[in-house]
Amino acid sequence: MSFLAKLFGKSKETNEMSNIKLAVVFYSMGGTNYQLAKWAEEGAKQAGAEVRVLKVQELAPESAIEGNEGWKATVEATKDVPVATSEDIEWADAIIFSVPTRFGNMPSQMKQFLDIQGGLWANGKTINKVVSAMSSAQNPHGGQEATLLSLYTSMMHWGAIIAAPGYTDPVVFGAGGNPYGTSVTVGQDGKMIEDVEAAVKHQAKRTVTVAEWVKKGNQ
Repeated sequence: MSFLAKLFGKSKETNEMSNIKLAVVFYSMGGTNYQLAKWAEEGAKQAGAEVRVLKVQELAPESAIEGNEGWKATVEATKDVPVATSEDIEWADAIIFSVPTRFGNMPSQMKQFLDIQGGLWANGKTINKVVSAMSSAQNPHGGQEATLLSLYTSMMHWGAIIAAPGYTDPVVFGAGGNPYGTSVTVGQDGKMIEDVEAAVKHQAKRTVTVAEWVKKGNQ
């Protein structure tokens, strides 16, 4: 075992079946966060979770989308992905959110989705959901951490349990070392600069593991 693995408590991966239900909820304009969501799905399934990959409702006018080829391509690529609903949130034991940054905050599409969950919140249906989040921006200091923290603020109001990756595995450093959640820089060509696949899968497995602890402790 490496020094970093010893120092940061490298977690054990498992292929054992889990009874955890995970919703991976994303918003993606250029395809990056859709890819992060798919990697999270892979990692969670490797940990035995039942996974739903879901997008939030697009709010931008068709005219804005038509003028952006990358945006149009993402809409087409995700056309068969179900739109997230309150039922999905109630169903899930754990939730991973993946969003780009918008001026250091989450996009309005994701904000609206969270805002319309007031009924679930009022009935205690968001309490003890285990949550984690990922983000992207066009430069290393483009607001990724602030975006994650803004989303986590809402999760505190939900009474959710935040399962940030911290420094629980050396792969976090390989992805840039963001302890709040995996974040990635996207170049002008639309491609990810850092190699974050392993970090995303680790974050997903960690989220499932924490959700297992919470669920077993509540039985």
